[in-house]
This record gives sequence, C-alpha cells and structure tokens, in this order.
Amino acid sequence: MTITPVELHHIGFKRGPFGYRRRPVDELLGEIEQSFEDVWRERAEFADRIEQLQSELTRHRELETLLRTTLVSAERSAHEMKAQAKTQAELIVEEAHAEARAVTRAAAAERERLIAEARRVRALLEAALDAAEDASEAEAA
Repeated sequence: MTITPVELHHIGFKRGPFGYRRRPVDELLGEIEQSFEDVWRERAEFADRIEQLQSELTRHRELETLLRTTLVSAERSAHEMKAQAKTQAELIVEEAHAEARAVTRAAAAERERLIAEARRVRALLEAALDAAEDASEAEAA
C-alpha cells in the first residue's frame, strides 16, 4: 500500500496517558516503511529502465548515423555510376557515328568505283560494237 504525502499529512493519532498510543504509531511506521521501500524499488527499476533506454537510444543513434553514411555513400556511388554510364554511352554513340560515316564513305567510294567500271565496260562495249559495225560494213562493201 502506498501512502501519499497528503495522506501522511492528515494522519492523526489518539493520545494515551503517556503520549500517543504505541500500536497505531508502529503500524503507521510499518506502512510508511513498506511504502518507502515500494517507492525506492520502483525508483531503482525506473533508473535501470532509463539506463537501458538511454543505451538503446545511443545504439539507435549510432545505427542512424551509420545508415545515413551508408545512404550518402550509396547515393554518391549511384551518381558516379550514372555519370560513368552516360560517358560510356556517349562514347559508344560517337564510335557508332564514326563507323557509320566510314561505312558511308566506303559505300560511296564503292559506288563511284562501280559507276566508273560500268562506264569503262560501256565504252569497251560501244567500241566493240563500232568495230563490229565497221567490220560488217567493210565486209558488205
């Protein structure tokens, strides 16, 4: 049973011939002692609980700091990887464009070569036809 300070203040004792009666005073002192022990025990339990919670709080703060550091590091790595991937993509696109230009130049050169070859063959064929017509005319004459 817990006795509050207000209850303690309002307790009155009956007087006997030689002062207060001993039995009610002893009973009250026993109750006060028990109440004080209960409060003292609760106080010790609360102190232990506070210490435990402070320890957990410290641990959680350390964990939070570690998580923040990890998150910042991960974000930095992600940005670096993104930048590196972008750079590589740009390089690949540049190489593809260069290769496309080279293929286009090679195709244009091949086209020009084929056109020149076709003109040469046509000229040879026309010369052969002219020679054949001349020979045919010479035979006919």
